[in-house]
Amino acid sequence: MPTKEIVSENKSKMNKAVEVLQDELKAVRSGRASTGLVENIRVDYYGTQSPIKAIAAVTVPQHDMILIKPFDPGSAREIEKAIKNSDLNLAPIVDRGLIRLSIPPLNEERRRELVAQVKQMSEQTKVSIRNIRRDAIKHLEKQQKDGIVTEDDLQHGKKQTEDITKEHIDKVDSVVKSKSDEIMLD
Repeated sequence: MPTKEIVSENKSKMNKAVEVLQDELKAVRSGRASTGLVENIRVDYYGTQSPIKAIAAVTVPQHDMILIKPFDPGSAREIEKAIKNSDLNLAPIVDRGLIRLSIPPLNEERRRELVAQVKQMSEQTKVSIRNIRRDAIKHLEKQQKDGIVTEDDLQHGKKQTEDITKEHIDKVDSVVKSKSDEIMLD
């Protein structure tokens, strides 16, 4: 596998790691309502674990409320149960097949806990990115040892891999700073 392909493949893996972090951060509560808080909570829907977004319309009519309208009104109780069992600490109110979630404001201590949680998630993502870098460099070194790529190609590939790694680590820092600011300001 040529150097460009290895670097390109690892860049896409690093992009995926950042995307996963962004999806995880949607579920971290800030002071305002967001559909990302609940849309991936799994609900037992006729024996199948389905995310809420697959079985209901999730909207934010106000900055402090989430409204869930199940496509099948009979599933409202299962959605309510799944939300109560989640770690969001929200009390769903079921009214005529609709589920309302009131999002209370966060206190300062809880905001700091959430920021620490976000930073921990970012560290896990950074470790993943560094592992991808390590594997890419090992792959490049093996190819050079096997005579597939030259020493110059190896050095160039290592440099490109390091540059891509730094770029993605910076992207993670930027995403985390943005989410941390959102949590502390709301």
